[in-house]
Amino acid sequence: MPKEGLNHRRCGSTKVTESDNLKHRQLREEGYLQRVSAEQREYAEACASPKMTETDSTNTNEQTEGLLEQILSRDNLNRAYKQVKRNKGAGGIDGMQVDELLPFLKENKNELVQSLRDGKYRPKPVRRVEIPKENGKTRKLGIPTVVDRLIQQAICQVLSLIFEKQFSNNSFGFRPKRSAHDALKRCQTNITDGYRYVVDMDLEKYFDTVNQSKLIQILSETIKDGRVIALIHKFLRAGVMVGGMFEDSPEGVPQGGPLSPLLGNIMLNECDHELERRGHRFVRYADDMMIFCKSKKAANRTLNHILPYIEEKLFLRVNRDKTQVAHVNKVKFLGYGFYIHKGEGRLRIHPKSVQKFKEKIREVTGRSNGMGIESRKIRLNQVVRGWMNYFKLVDAKNLIQGLDEWIRSRIRMVTWKRWKKVRTRSENLKHLGIKEERAWMWANTRKGYWRTAHSPILLIALSNERFKRAGYLSLMECYSAK
Repeated sequence: MPKEGLNHRRCGSTKVTESDNLKHRQLREEGYLQRVSAEQREYAEACASPKMTETDSTNTNEQTEGLLEQILSRDNLNRAYKQVKRNKGAGGIDGMQVDELLPFLKENKNELVQSLRDGKYRPKPVRRVEIPKENGKTRKLGIPTVVDRLIQQAICQVLSLIFEKQFSNNSFGFRPKRSAHDALKRCQTNITDGYRYVVDMDLEKYFDTVNQSKLIQILSETIKDGRVIALIHKFLRAGVMVGGMFEDSPEGVPQGGPLSPLLGNIMLNECDHELERRGHRFVRYADDMMIFCKSKKAANRTLNHILPYIEEKLFLRVNRDKTQVAHVNKVKFLGYGFYIHKGEGRLRIHPKSVQKFKEKIREVTGRSNGMGIESRKIRLNQVVRGWMNYFKLVDAKNLIQGLDEWIRSRIRMVTWKRWKKVRTRSENLKHLGIKEERAWMWANTRKGYWRTAHSPILLIALSNERFKRAGYLSLMECYSAK
C-alpha cells in the first residue's frame, strides 16, 4: 500500500471518493498543513491558561511535554490494538475491518506514527449508524475507521490514568472497576440515609450537543501537550458521512468511538465538582444523573439553582419535559426502581424494564423469526442469563417466578405452533408419554395456541423438568445462583 494510503483508503461499499463527495471539504481545508504549527502553538498557549491550577492529580513534569510520545509508545499502541481487536465491531467509511488492521499496521505503522508526531494525520469522518430506542426514536452512533479507533484507544488509555484521579467518587459510568450496580448501591445508601426526593436530570441528546470549545478549554486546563489537544480536536471535527454525503460536526462527541465516553465524563466532571462544592449528594452514570435531597422543597430549590450552571456555564441542554423532581419510588434509574422498607432503601425491577424484557422474549419465541429449535434455545438462554445477571440486586422472588412460568408458556406455544398438523401433534404427544386416545383428542383441539399452551396436556408433555433436561435456563436458577 502506498504511503498516501495512511489517510486516503478506499471507502468500500459507500464508494465515497475525494474527487466526489469530499471535494468541497478539501477546498475548505486547503492550506491546512501550513497551519498545523500555528495551531499547535495556539493549543499550547491555551494549555498554559492562568485558569489552570496544579493539584495532586496534575503532575506538571509528566504533562508539560512528552504526552504524545506516551500515547505513541510501542507498549501503549500494542495494548490499544489488542483492545480494538477484542472489541471487534464494524468497519468505518473506508471499509477496513478489524481483521485487516494488523496487516495494515505491519506495512504502515512507521508512517502512521510519524504523521501523528508531525501533526499531519487527519482522522476520517465517522460512519453514521442509527440504533432504535425503546421510545421509538433513534440513537445516532458514529463508527470511526479501525485505524482511528486504534488511535482513539491509545489516547484514551493514557488520558484515563490522568483524569481518573480528578473524577468524582459519585461518577460510575465508563470507569474502571465501577459499574451500574455500584451506582445503584450508592443510591440505596442515600435513600437509607434519609434522602427520599430526587432531581432526576435528563440532558437532551448529551453526546450530540457537547460544546466542543468548552470541552477543549477543560482539557487544556490539565493537558499541556498542545499536540494532543490538537489531535483530539481533529477527531471532534472529523465530520460524519450520511448516505455518502459529508456533514460537518461543529458540536458533539460522536458515540461509537473509544474516546467519546472519556470525553463525556471529562465534561460532566465539571458538573460533579460543582455539585460537590454545593454539598449535594448525587449519583451519575454517564449522562444519567440523580441529585438526592431530604424534601421536595429542597429538591425543587436544587433544580432551580443547578440549571443555570449546566446551561450557561457548560452550555449543555436540559430536557425540561423529562427532568423532574419526584419521590424515589416514582423514578427509574438504570432500569431499576426504588422503594423503602423499614427505613431502608431497596431496589426493584422497574415495570418498564419488565415490559421490555417480555418484548424481547416474544421476539425470540415468535414463530416467524426463522430460528430453529437449537438456535432459539441458545438465544433464549442468552437473554435470560444476561437479564437476570443485571437485575440480580433486587428482592423480587415472586415476580421472577411469574416471569419463569410465562416464558415456559411461550416455549410451549411456539412448540405447539411448530408441530402444525394433527398427525404430527398426536405422534409427538404419544412420544412424550401421553396415551394414544388422549393424544389424538388434543391433537384435534380447536383452542387457540396460547390457551393450549396452558392446558394440562402440555403442562405434562412439556414439563418444566423436561425443559431443564433439554438445557433451557430459568430465571430462578440464575437468581438463586447470584
